[in-house]
Amino acid sequence: MTLKHTALVAMTATALATALVATPALAQDQIELKFTTVSVPTDLHTQAMQVFAYKLEELLPGRFDIQLYDSGALFGQNADLDALQRGNAEMAYVAFQLIADAIPEFGLFTAGYLFQNPEHYRAVLESDIGEEFKQRVSDEMGIQLLDACYLGTRQLNLRTARDIQTPEDLAGVKLRMPGSDSWLFLGEALGANPTPLPFGEVYLGLQTGTIDAQDNPLPTVEAAKFYEVTEQITLTSHLVDGLPMAVNNQTWEQLTDDEKAKMTEAAVAACDWNNAERIANEDRLVSFFEEEGLTVTTPDVEAFRTHVQNFYLTSDRAASWPEGWVDRINELAP
Repeated sequence: MTLKHTALVAMTATALATALVATPALAQDQIELKFTTVSVPTDLHTQAMQVFAYKLEELLPGRFDIQLYDSGALFGQNADLDALQRGNAEMAYVAFQLIADAIPEFGLFTAGYLFQNPEHYRAVLESDIGEEFKQRVSDEMGIQLLDACYLGTRQLNLRTARDIQTPEDLAGVKLRMPGSDSWLFLGEALGANPTPLPFGEVYLGLQTGTIDAQDNPLPTVEAAKFYEVTEQITLTSHLVDGLPMAVNNQTWEQLTDDEKAKMTEAAVAACDWNNAERIANEDRLVSFFEEEGLTVTTPDVEAFRTHVQNFYLTSDRAASWPEGWVDRINELAP
């Protein structure tokens, strides 16, 4: 699928409108799909929602009343999972970190320096490990994971320039992290002082000095314009991150096997598009940020990797990880 974003909104709107006009008798049988995200309109995950909607309408014309909400307009960060489980929304992106908070042994999937690239975590999700993981999530959280869209490789983004070579150089740095336990632990593992702050408040937090730094993939730094209020990017590459696309079980169980397969196909198409675009963006963004006046540095990545992995493996949380899964995940690396 090679859709371009400039055509996506128009095609999606046309496809949905045509279905509703052409098949009014089906309206009463339509399944409502409210798909919510906190990401901004320029973010590729928001655009991938449009790819999903277009592809699903193409595969199952008129079957769904698809409604897309971005920028936290429907539910704020971390509230979308609760909305899914309560049936107030049907679809959302649900971070591995939120899953780990609900099922602690799956904190393994949030560990720094575990996955090597997007192909790696998708291979894991398609493996026997992935099937067991998805079934547990369905049974215990009431949601079905359709695919995981590449969020990017997370880097550090600092308000003022610093000499960052090792985790010790982050001591005392107020590093914004999302508010879940798994995210805050990663901030500690990096050597910083993790500070929870909603995504929508990060720009102002950097601008005013409430936080000293934030960590996100480079495309997110561009989309949210964090480069306007920061001076440095440090390429720690500490987490190759994916963001699972999920539908709640209340909706999933209304579908036939064919409809489930086609919804999954639409999610895979959306993530394929997202992944290709994000990788291309990451390749160009270092030069863009340098042109915007930011200093881009590469620290001692091996020192960070060793410190972060030891921090996880010697923690109580690692004791709950499924036995042998780290080795099996390593074996699935492309």
